[in-house]
Amino acid sequence: MFQCFFCWRAQQSCSSSRASPELSQECPAMVKMTKSKTFQAYLPNCHRTYSCVHCRAHLANHDELISKSFQGSQGRAYLFNSVVPAPPPRRVNVGCGPAEERVLLTGLHAVADIHCENCKTTLGWKYEHAFESSQKYKEGKFIIELAHMIKDNGWE
Repeated sequence: MFQCFFCWRAQQSCSSSRASPELSQECPAMVKMTKSKTFQAYLPNCHRTYSCVHCRAHLANHDELISKSFQGSQGRAYLFNSVVPAPPPRRVNVGCGPAEERVLLTGLHAVADIHCENCKTTLGWKYEHAFESSQKYKEGKFIIELAHMIKDNGWE
């Protein structure tokens, strides 16, 4: 069953439910609901997106990109304002683990690892708390490592 994500959030039926999320033109995003209550969101084809390199699940919209100059544990990483939206309390394509304190290149932070809900690959982390005032802008933001994502939709 496919349903418009935004309509689903509002507990309404979507008039443009279809068999394939790639065909959606009327609804901005589609959510796939399977029997096991797992959700997978698809961003619209008109948006440049970043997807999991292993399973192609959509991770983030290019419009949410803040910076390309971050360092992850496996090389370069991007900082995003948000990942694929989801109804509370869980994210759709990106899951979040428990927060823990880590010393990163920019100092001590409380971070939570994020992973692809579809293939369980660790993608990066979410900044929960920054202990240094100069790093507070990162709180609530997401790091996704380039090694785990590819560009999808509209990059031509």
